Amino acid sequence: MLELLKQPWPWYVAGPLIGLTVPLLLLLGNKSLGISSSLRHVCAMCVPAGIKFFDYNWRKEVWNLFFVVGIAGGAFVATYFLTNPNPIEIGERTHQLLLSYGLTDFSGLIPNELFGTAQILSLKGLIFFVIGGFMVGFGTRYAGGCTSGHTIMGLSNLQWPSLVATCCFMVGGVIMTHFILPQIFKLF
Repeated sequence: MLELLKQPWPWYVAGPLIGLTVPLLLLLGNKSLGISSSLRHVCAMCVPAGIKFFDYNWRKEVWNLFFVVGIAGGAFVATYFLTNPNPIEIGERTHQLLLSYGLTDFSGLIPNELFGTAQILSLKGLIFFVIGGFMVGFGTRYAGGCTSGHTIMGLSNLQWPSLVATCCFMVGGVIMTHFILPQIFKLF
């Protein structure tokens, strides 16, 4: 069983398991899956009342914070106790593309050359941590939710705005991957 947990799961197993969270949450109390709203709940807990955006009953959404803590705890357990010792498997074209960008360390889930602690105070850190983080946060707020909220929950509920948001996420990802990211790597 432990060996099964250490292996990557195929999409046709992991995808339906993620998808089953939607009816489970709906059955358990008409809850909506989404991660990005957690920051709003934390701010509503910590920021004194008076700001209209944070003035709501955040206690009704506290389950969402437990969900996020569970994700972080699961990531910790997976990282430190269920790590697959084999190198990350990526396609040959992707491998060659990343090499052309100067990325050579494929030992972890994310490249240390971009997201390692040594990059925090560098130009790469500024671009990928600060600007990238701001863009993700802005996009999530602008779209009224994140990829999990729109693509997993919203599409399963046949929400038109979620279809539009998901299409925009995909188009944005393709543009970023093929047009903007190569220009960014030319800076280094």
